[in-house]
Amino acid sequence: MANKNFEVIIVGAGISGTALAYELARYTDIKSIGIIEKYEDIATLNSCATSNSQTIHVGDIETNYTLQKAAITKRTAKMVEKYCLQHHYQNEILFSHQKMALGVGKKEVEFLLHRYEEFFELFPYLEVWNKERLKELEPRVVFDEDGNERKDDIVGIGTKDQWTTVDFGKLSKSFLENAKKESNTDVELFLNTQVLNIKKSKKRGYIVETKKDKFYADFVVVDAGAHSLFLAHQMGFGLNLGCLPVAGSFYMTNEKMLKGKVYMIQNPKLPFAALHGDPDVLANGNTRFGPTALMLPKLERYKKGTYMDFWKTLRFDKNIAIALWKLLKESDIRNYIFRNFLFEIPFINKYLFLKDARKIVPSLKLSEFRYAKGFGGVRPQVLNKDEQKLLLGEASIYTGEGLIFNMTPSPGATSCLGNAERDMKYIAKYLGKNFNEKKFNDELTDGDYCVLPEPVISQKAILNLIRAEIQRTEEKYHQDLHVNKPTDDFWDKPHSKI
Repeated sequence: MANKNFEVIIVGAGISGTALAYELARYTDIKSIGIIEKYEDIATLNSCATSNSQTIHVGDIETNYTLQKAAITKRTAKMVEKYCLQHHYQNEILFSHQKMALGVGKKEVEFLLHRYEEFFELFPYLEVWNKERLKELEPRVVFDEDGNERKDDIVGIGTKDQWTTVDFGKLSKSFLENAKKESNTDVELFLNTQVLNIKKSKKRGYIVETKKDKFYADFVVVDAGAHSLFLAHQMGFGLNLGCLPVAGSFYMTNEKMLKGKVYMIQNPKLPFAALHGDPDVLANGNTRFGPTALMLPKLERYKKGTYMDFWKTLRFDKNIAIALWKLLKESDIRNYIFRNFLFEIPFINKYLFLKDARKIVPSLKLSEFRYAKGFGGVRPQVLNKDEQKLLLGEASIYTGEGLIFNMTPSPGATSCLGNAERDMKYIAKYLGKNFNEKKFNDELTDGDYCVLPEPVISQKAILNLIRAEIQRTEEKYHQDLHVNKPTDDFWDKPHSKI
């Protein structure tokens, strides 16, 4: 008969829950861990490869990351990379693709050049690619459907030789498999077991009630996505928070249209990911475009039910209404939400999406892509009632009573081992257990990256050449405009001649 008493119980067997189980089993002397999952297998929701962009979000090409956030994300992202290399998961779970942030037009070009100057010490491997270099590396971002160069000036900031892509569903399974190999820790997984309630035991710890059984634990961690807040509310925690589920959809091409990942510059007013193209590891590297963003009144996509769970977790009141109003009164956000709603309507959605996707691939045709049915997950965006605003990034509730609730929107998968490290240290201290910090650092963390002066100097020279060429072209345009007649092929924007 299966054990029902554990030192630690983890609710949810996605990327976050299995990462924590692995770290507790390998780096602490905790003897028993139970993982409770309500579905038939692990990683069936947002951790599944069809539900995310399969990207390691390091912070190098994510233009909405500040330098401080990128430094934190880089450390946690490298943990995923080191874990996979340690277990020889190259080209099985971990993949290497070219990647870049693409700037289109003078304003975006200057933004990326300035960003490179700010970030190159943290990411010394980044390169600056002008239009001529992009013709070699990613030709489809340069040429239109007639084979002509796009009129706008473009620049890419990227790299060709980093680990960029992860199948997070397979990664979750590997965490659990390796956790079970730790001889000093008993790790048990309970599938098809839905948690109904968590309550304090009169003796010690907690009772976790499911449809089948009752489980007992000294410490409970809830890594159940949007349902983490649902369960927290049942226990009276996090009542100042509400959950706004945002679903992402994708479009799939019929070929390997891009050689690697191409990310656009994110609008700073939008709390949602910018459009990007990625080689999909489930589709032989064919390009997947997305995500769109759609607010859904349910906590889980492509699963029955959870509508009532949404309303219970939103806890709609005056403060939630004000927070939503603050979001919608911004015209950029309001128009974005409405446009993304249209992306879900058959027939017209492809025409609308084509216009956006052509910023990455100007030659893209309607016949070259389709709506990726069944792709995309739900990210729990958390609203703070007290501050009447949306909380960006991950949210956690530490009760101080042997109970943690984690809500992990993107980049939760990238940060899974870093988030688990935080929880593992807290759990070990709370239970009076030992944490093998040296072993952890040796296996999963990296030292500081040194800046290699020669590559940086050469890239800054390219950067200055791009700026100088923009200035020369503008001067020539204005001189021709006022002294001579501009040539017929001199477009209306001087920088687009470059």
